[in-house]
Amino acid sequence: MKTLHKLLPNISKHFSDLKCRFRFRFLLLFILPISFLLFFFSFSTTINNPFHYLNNFNLSLFDLKSRLPNTKTNTRSFTVTELKRSRIAVCLVGGARRFELTGPSIVKRVLEEYPNADLFVNSPFDSKAYKFSVLKSVPRIVAVRIFKPVELRESDAAVTLLTSNNSPNGIQGLLQYFNLVEGCLTMIKSYQQQNNFTYNWIVRTRVDGYWSSPLQPELFIPGHYVVPSGSSYGGLNDRFGIGDFNTSVVALSRLSMLPELDSAGLHELNSESAFQAQLKLRNVSYVTKRVPFCIVSDRTYDFPPGRFGVPVASLTSKGPLSGVKCRPCMSVFSSRWSEAVVNGLDRGWSWTESKNGTLKLCDGRGEWERGWEGVFDSVAGVELAEAREKVSGLLFDECVKDFEYMKQRAAIWDVPPVAEVCEPVR
Repeated sequence: MKTLHKLLPNISKHFSDLKCRFRFRFLLLFILPISFLLFFFSFSTTINNPFHYLNNFNLSLFDLKSRLPNTKTNTRSFTVTELKRSRIAVCLVGGARRFELTGPSIVKRVLEEYPNADLFVNSPFDSKAYKFSVLKSVPRIVAVRIFKPVELRESDAAVTLLTSNNSPNGIQGLLQYFNLVEGCLTMIKSYQQQNNFTYNWIVRTRVDGYWSSPLQPELFIPGHYVVPSGSSYGGLNDRFGIGDFNTSVVALSRLSMLPELDSAGLHELNSESAFQAQLKLRNVSYVTKRVPFCIVSDRTYDFPPGRFGVPVASLTSKGPLSGVKCRPCMSVFSSRWSEAVVNGLDRGWSWTESKNGTLKLCDGRGEWERGWEGVFDSVAGVELAEAREKVSGLLFDECVKDFEYMKQRAAIWDVPPVAEVCEPVR
């Protein structure tokens, strides 16, 4: 009995240990699958969510509230008459890919709307540069720079600061774009210094932007930088901007401000988030507005676009489209269905305004549809349709004549030999 009495505690302890082990193994069997599932969903969400590389955005500098765009201001808007008495520079940047479609709309609805505006063009030279002959008829042309691009150095700071995600040409493509934008500012500053004056306003727009209606005077707001609403891709829509001289200097300093952004501890930024960051760092107030233009693109995109996909609007849309990608197509999708699709997009990424039937979607998976010219002509009107046809049928001698005429009118001319520019239509 004494022996049994001594063994009981050991037996009890043994069973207690077995019980604990069983519980532990049971917990492992229960917890491990759940942990794996949580890891899997977290990982897959990170991969599919383009915001994952913006998570390092320094929130000590940019708290959530301060990152929200300013959509309301108490400042008065200007009338067209008042703006026509001011000094305005229009900065046009980018390649001339589809300029036979976009150029005439820029001339008619931006430059002729403000005939006092001085035009500055900064574009890389390619086989489409001859299409800039469209600009021969603009009211005022000050500077044209068509340059042969060279590869820009990708510094360690730039590689750390920027991300190549969703950039067709990686970090080099971002640097080239930033260089284009700031190069226009450099030309404007140089011209001001030579002539001892300062522009009241700088309008920056892209060569590949199609304008469906005139540039509104309500977009000129002193002390604020105005950008299109939507298509923000984790930052601010950088496809167009208007500001007074001081705000524009900050907004257009895309390349020279990169070291400052790097010093602020920011990294893995795309173009839009870097743009927002530079305005924040310099305390520039910005306002988002709907703007009547879209970016004409030959790129293909998944359809229908998923949460982080890219919508492609039809030029037949009522708009304003605020810089969304577009093409001429006969959309078979109703505006109600298109609105439902667009409202399914992430509002901090590729979403854009589409209420009240203002947007119709194209299927952007393939090339432009056959007969797109007729679609464009019916939307653009007779004047712009004729301009498109004229560029499409441009002859070498006409091209040379147009460029020589522009050269005579421009104060600054930095362009390859005209014969070389016009060679593709020889």
